[in-house]
Amino acid sequence: MASQSQGIQQLLQAEKRAAEKVADARKKVEQATKRQVQGMQSSQQKNRGRVLAQLLGMVCDVRPQVHPNYRIAA
Repeated sequence: MASQSQGIQQLLQAEKRAAEKVADARKKVEQATKRQVQGMQSSQQKNRGRVLAQLLGMVCDVRPQVHPNYRIAA
């Protein structure tokens, strides 16, 4: 009976250690994700003005031209 109790205690300790390792791994992943998100946000803020200027330049640069496939029907 005592050996069964000891075996159960060992299993509980092993489960506790495994849960701690999982929790540590989860924290590391969350920290890495936060760093990546912060990096993307700072990159977005840094490049926002340049991208908007480029986009507005392309949208506002209207060059009316006749399409090359257009044929005058005679």
